[in-house]
Amino acid sequence: MASQPETLSDQPLRFSIPARDARGRLVRLDSVLNEILSAHAYPPLVEKTLAEALVLTALLGTSLKDQGSQLTLQVQTEKGAIRLLACDYKDGALRGYAQFDAATVASLPHDSTLFGIFGTGYLAITFDRAKPASEGGGRYQGIVPLEGSCLSEASQNYFVQSEQIPTFIRAAVDHVDGRCVAGGILAQHLPEGEEGRERLHVRLDHPEWEHVEILAFTVLPEELADPELPLEEIVWRLFHEEDEVRVEQANKLTKGCRCDPAHIRDVIAKFPAEDRAEMADEAGDIVVDCEFCSRRFPVSLASFNN
Repeated sequence: MASQPETLSDQPLRFSIPARDARGRLVRLDSVLNEILSAHAYPPLVEKTLAEALVLTALLGTSLKDQGSQLTLQVQTEKGAIRLLACDYKDGALRGYAQFDAATVASLPHDSTLFGIFGTGYLAITFDRAKPASEGGGRYQGIVPLEGSCLSEASQNYFVQSEQIPTFIRAAVDHVDGRCVAGGILAQHLPEGEEGRERLHVRLDHPEWEHVEILAFTVLPEELADPELPLEEIVWRLFHEEDEVRVEQANKLTKGCRCDPAHIRDVIAKFPAEDRAEMADEAGDIVVDCEFCSRRFPVSLASFNN
């Protein structure tokens, strides 16, 4: 099979339908996704769940306009097969990891529901906007119960409950030629005059939104996760009867991990000397593990005496 054209994946696509007061984004993850997943030997069920979460993080993160802004998606439970799932997006860089109980995961079927995987838990989505709060920036976090059949539905519920924005979200995960491929779509209704979270008159039953939602609902999972199908083609298939549909490519996604040896050392240096001594192992190193990239960073205790 011919190698995948690099431009078809890892580059989100924005679209808008002005006459319907709707906008949205599409994303398909391939090379970036497999680079992130390769840091850990995840069981198939965990891999699939994390892949979906990374798609959702990319869909939400690409809404951020200001350099330095960050989107974080986190799922946490107490007794689930997956105890913690954390992903974030910043300036086009995507990262994520999952903590899980291997024995519990092994006992679950591959098509387990959201409740089967996580049990009772919550979904937290945090927007850290680089602008100060006085200019519409600052930090905003929404937390909702983990409800629905999958993470996509839980994220959709987040926008309805926490943001009061009519929203449609779907994601799909598949394997192609031995690699994991995942894609997703997000569509939202934003009545004319809205900007960010300063909403005017949002109606979940608005006729323009119902029209867009019905069309978006026809997207197929195999379309979202097909590495050979351009995202522009999906937009055309869904909305080609509209008078005007605008599309714009966002910046290409990269695998991001902000674990920097110099930064780690600077953080450790802020601790009192006696605390650093307690952190050190028998070899005299303070070892810091990065959950995202699965790397270990040893910092010599003796280096703080220089």
